[in-house]
Amino acid sequence: MKIEIQKKDLLNLLSRTQNIVEKRNTMPILINVLLEAQSTFLKAYATDLEVSLTDTAPAQIKEAGKVAVSAKSLFEITKELFDGPIQLIKKENNWLEIKQGKFLSKIIGVAADEYPVFPTYNSENFSKINAAEFKMMIDKTIYSVSNDETRYHLNGVFFESYEKNRITMVATDGHRLSMIKKSFKELSFNEKIGVIIPKKGLFEIKKLIESTVDDVFIAVEGSQFILKAGTSILMIRLIEGKYPNYQQFIPQKLTHKITVPRESILSSLKRVSLLANQKSKAILMHFTEGKLEITSNNPELGDAKEELDINYKGPELKIGFNARYIEDVLKNIEQDHVEFELNDQLSPGVLKPADNSDYLNVVMPMRI
Repeated sequence: MKIEIQKKDLLNLLSRTQNIVEKRNTMPILINVLLEAQSTFLKAYATDLEVSLTDTAPAQIKEAGKVAVSAKSLFEITKELFDGPIQLIKKENNWLEIKQGKFLSKIIGVAADEYPVFPTYNSENFSKINAAEFKMMIDKTIYSVSNDETRYHLNGVFFESYEKNRITMVATDGHRLSMIKKSFKELSFNEKIGVIIPKKGLFEIKKLIESTVDDVFIAVEGSQFILKAGTSILMIRLIEGKYPNYQQFIPQKLTHKITVPRESILSSLKRVSLLANQKSKAILMHFTEGKLEITSNNPELGDAKEELDINYKGPELKIGFNARYIEDVLKNIEQDHVEFELNDQLSPGVLKPADNSDYLNVVMPMRI
């Protein structure tokens, strides 16, 4: 393998692999990126066996070939080189030579056939969706994903499409639930879809599409979720297992509906929760006619309270919540007003934008 490639092209290619390559060293081969020179481009493969990425960059191919090298080492060296062309030459024993001007470096490589068999797909049935809207759906659910590895089926977001041109995404950790629905004009799933996309895969999707203003293409094939964005193809191994019936966690009959200004309650929560128990982040919300009082109490630190004027005319209501759960919701709502739907201090509450029923959050109360 002997190629010449512009620094910016090589850097962009390698930067996409950095968070995917395995860092825990459970399989040393996975710290590498597989480089393949073919035709008029350099192709890169990176995987941790859960998330896999392939991408290409234009290059002058003088000799075709492939080799696997440390993704981090090659990225760090490339970053420090000057703008302009870089030569990559595969030497004996799979060493990779990196040349630019008077700079010369050789890094140890691995034979390409030692690299794990890379996942492939056959599907041509891709659905086109807007990148910004898909990222928004991930942002509005990913914070509710469980980190408890013993409940592995909750370690991802449930991705569902059972209505024509409509996607639902749901996440829950047992203490809260986030759900968003969105319509897309060009969905083309052949059948009803209900799969669990792991958290790491969702973060990689976000990184890949956050600078993309155009459409991306998605498909589900077997145990894989596939996303194509420009020259990049991301393949994510889905979480096996049955997702719980999330509909039964969403309260249907709530007697109190309270609309509050989002910015005011968010800034108040941040202040009051500074003195809450650092583990539970417990705060008490006390609703009375025209008022909301938020309080926190921590025997080791002290206490805090703040009163807000709100438009409420119902009976007195006290309910405890984890302040961080409420803050996570408020940070992901763009509208000026948020609607709280509540029953009593023992029942879960529902939070959603005051004028949008397609996005809602269920938060379990705390005993305080």
